Amino acid sequence: MSRSKLVEANEKIAKNVTEGFNNMSDGVVSGYKKIENAVVGGYTKIEDKFVERYLAHEGESVEEAKARLKKEQEELNNRK
Repeated sequence: MSRSKLVEANEKIAKNVTEGFNNMSDGVVSGYKKIENAVVGGYTKIEDKFVERYLAHEGESVEEAKARLKKEQEELNNRK
């Protein structure tokens, strides 16, 4: 009888520890994703402004300029 209570108590503790770990893990991953999205979003804004100001041709959108630059870079890499 005593053994059964110990086993039940051990299983209850294991369940609580596992749930606590999963909650903590979810919180850390969620926080990381928020930071990652903020950093990537900030970088993208800066990149778009740079392309718009210094690399885009007259009348060319940022997306068109990025596509053109990517194509030019691929052509350069293929020549090597």
